[in-house]
Amino acid sequence: MAEGNIVRYIAAGGVAVRDGQVLVLRRPGRGEVRLPKGHVEPGEDLQAAALRETREESGYADLVLKADLGTQVVEFEHKGRHVVRTERYFLMTLVEQAFKPAFRGEPQFEPVWLTWDEALAALTFEAEREWVRRARLVLSNAEGAVWEAGL
Repeated sequence: MAEGNIVRYIAAGGVAVRDGQVLVLRRPGRGEVRLPKGHVEPGEDLQAAALRETREESGYADLVLKADLGTQVVEFEHKGRHVVRTERYFLMTLVEQAFKPAFRGEPQFEPVWLTWDEALAALTFEAEREWVRRARLVLSNAEGAVWEAGL
């Protein structure tokens, strides 16, 4: 495939958790359930991009990073082009245990809190289920301990 038909970009996102639940975004217009993520803007660091995208898409503003969940590369076809997206995700929690978003997030998304197992079953893409599994593992490894990002 010609390089001109390949699109490469970096995205950052979050697995936000509270009280044994995971924040997912329903996208009814596409019949999808997703995790919040988006493009990293020029000059923006990955952590800031992950927080910004999660806030913008979900409406939850009081988020704090807890752990770096790593990187994975996802490839797919979109509008006649081969897309190579390098994704970086972070485990996040709410500063306050708010049950409603602080503001209306992006209109194409409906933020929903699901249990771990419900989130794993509902997410549309395997790559995003992997992020949830990683977040769950980080939390289970930190069981009984105070965990901090160390970012």
